[in-house]
Amino acid sequence: MTRDLLSLKMFTFTLATALLGLLFTSCSFGNKKPSYKRIADHKIAPLFLQRESLYDLHRYLSQEELSNKILQLFEAARWAPSEYNKQPWKFIYGIHGTQHWNRLFDTVVPGNQKWVTNAGALIVVLSQNRNTDGSPLPSHSFDTGLAVAQLLLQATTLGLVAHPLGGFKHDNVRQEFNIPEEYTIEAMVAIGEKASQEHSNESFSKRDARQINRKPLSEIAFEGNLKSA
Repeated sequence: MTRDLLSLKMFTFTLATALLGLLFTSCSFGNKKPSYKRIADHKIAPLFLQRESLYDLHRYLSQEELSNKILQLFEAARWAPSEYNKQPWKFIYGIHGTQHWNRLFDTVVPGNQKWVTNAGALIVVLSQNRNTDGSPLPSHSFDTGLAVAQLLLQATTLGLVAHPLGGFKHDNVRQEFNIPEEYTIEAMVAIGEKASQEHSNESFSKRDARQINRKPLSEIAFEGNLKSA
């Protein structure tokens, strides 16, 4: 298994952990309804069910408007907790229509380019995997996952869709943006808005409408010893 694949699997686990663990207000944001019915087994803030990783995206905001909202996403990420407040996360982004977007978009695998092209921005997520003295920083992926979870939830409060993806060429990103080895390339996030009926893509819409269930708590949370599946 390659290092990038191992890193992606760890980051996915981290992101799921963070989304369950973060505390948000129980109010509803903007009457946003998910693309399919989501039902929680226990009472949680509506925001967790409203957050979606949609494929059927569109760009409605101007570059300036989206740029301002992107900064709000990073501000939310900035306040995430981290071990000893090391804050190992870094973000590289590009707004659609700029050269930075083109550089990022070219690293996305063809299958994902089909829907990512409708997004308004792309973000590459990095984590610093070593301390300043060169020693390993074991919590770098976990901490960065917490920051990204806050970014995703902030996007939902703003009426945006933030869709994390791993289908891009990590080595190309490292070379194109001259990223040193002390930074792990964790993931990419596409930022857009839910497509209206006028701009909807039928195949993407059908993909979004699929019921995506979550494992029951009995399979993920154990009082005492870990139980095998």
